[in-house]
Amino acid sequence: MPTVKAGDINIYYEWRGQGEPLLLIQGYGHYALHWWPLIPQLSKKYRVIFFDNRGTGRSDKPEPPYTTKMMATDAKELLDAIGIDKAHIFGVCVGGMTAQELALNYPDKVMSLILGYTSCGGKQAVTPTEEAMQLLFGPKMNQLPAEDRAREMTNWLWTQGFIDAHPKAVATYVDICTKFPTPTQGYAGQAQAIMDHDAYDRLPLVKVPTLVMAGDSDLVNPNANSKIIASRIPGAKLVIVKNAGHDFTESPEAITVILDFLRRHPGCKK
Repeated sequence: MPTVKAGDINIYYEWRGQGEPLLLIQGYGHYALHWWPLIPQLSKKYRVIFFDNRGTGRSDKPEPPYTTKMMATDAKELLDAIGIDKAHIFGVCVGGMTAQELALNYPDKVMSLILGYTSCGGKQAVTPTEEAMQLLFGPKMNQLPAEDRAREMTNWLWTQGFIDAHPKAVATYVDICTKFPTPTQGYAGQAQAIMDHDAYDRLPLVKVPTLVMAGDSDLVNPNANSKIIASRIPGAKLVIVKNAGHDFTESPEAITVILDFLRRHPGCKK
């Protein structure tokens, strides 16, 4: 299994396809396998690299603190270790925060930027509901067995219509969550990274083509946060996916939008 040394940790990664490199950065408590709905379509056109963030999956799981800048450095070190000078970057949730830091701190590594269901953080961000905060960061959810937590999360990730129509997707999600469950320190470290993230004042410094996306029925992260990000990054395109929840990849519209954006913003092919 491919693992590379990135700074102070070992990072597990995989890749599929050929073409310009596209680095995928997962969200809170998730890891590489959670990209399963998108890999087959993205890898038809791109060399898709997906990895386990620190604290998750098969990568090292050090004790906190974690920061989004630290996680961006992990991603940069991964690209360096596998010989990729520059890549398209697609991050969701805390992975979207990490992608912001990657574009701000290592702009030469970034061809284009896709930010999904994420936030700029800080005082300008719109806070989730108290119920969502308890779901993400409350002690009860962190104490649940991995399978129970995963089943509870599906009610927040997707619309009820999608859940009812796609029981196999729910079963796959639960299986992935329980295959390599995220430990307490992984959740704690990523939660701290989310809470401490603040890129609002720096976002105008992002100079690469940027797509900002959110579901119109997101119960976890208010899509007002995506609107804020898009207003701060020069030239950013905002897409609110219709009939989609927090994980908007349930919608066929989402992959169409992502592939169209990447097609219109080619980079170097090194």
